[in-house]
Amino acid sequence: MSLGETRINVTLESAYAEKLAVLAERAHMREGMLARLLLSQAIDDADADFGGIIELLSGIPGAFERAERGIAEIEAGQGISLGDL
Repeated sequence: MSLGETRINVTLESAYAEKLAVLAERAHMREGMLARLLLSQAIDDADADFGGIIELLSGIPGAFERAERGIAEIEAGQGISLGDL
């Protein structure tokens, strides 16, 4: 992993995973690379009002628990670099 990069795990619900696969195929890209680009764009476009962001994230069922599970997986060495996806 390059200096300045951070590895994260993201688990998508099956409907989103299927949609990502279709979009990646249409764009002739690997799913991981497309996911990285989409997430980067979403972060860039996010409102700087952290209250709004917290409210948005709080509305996602199970988001906190999934984030904690992802952190535990990374700490256990189970993560995959976005560049390797």
